[in-house]
Amino acid sequence: MVEISDEDFEKLVGDIFDSLPDEMVGDLQNVGIVVANQPPSERPRLYGLYTGHPLTTRGMYGFGELPDRITLFKNNMQEHCNTLDELRARVRITLVHEIGHYFGLDDQRLHELGWA
Repeated sequence: MVEISDEDFEKLVGDIFDSLPDEMVGDLQNVGIVVANQPPSERPRLYGLYTGHPLTTRGMYGFGELPDRITLFKNNMQEHCNTLDELRARVRITLVHEIGHYFGLDDQRLHELGWA
């Protein structure tokens, strides 16, 4: 298990997001990225979660809508990574996976693309 401070984890997430290609993140609108710890009693254990309205299902959207949210679960990622490099890779894969949900990709397609 690798452990880093909340501040360092948030910086890691920001650096990874900034390194993603513009084709992937350029069209993200009204999406917040949140770092949290998933309560130990919650199942299933997740690395990340997209909450919102995927682009493929949006109708009239925007006015008065709360932002969509990508939550990254720091505690679960740390628990399953032994090195900082493994943690960076897990954060990147999870972030890309959840961004994929924003664009309407399901888990099967994300798995086919190697983002699951």
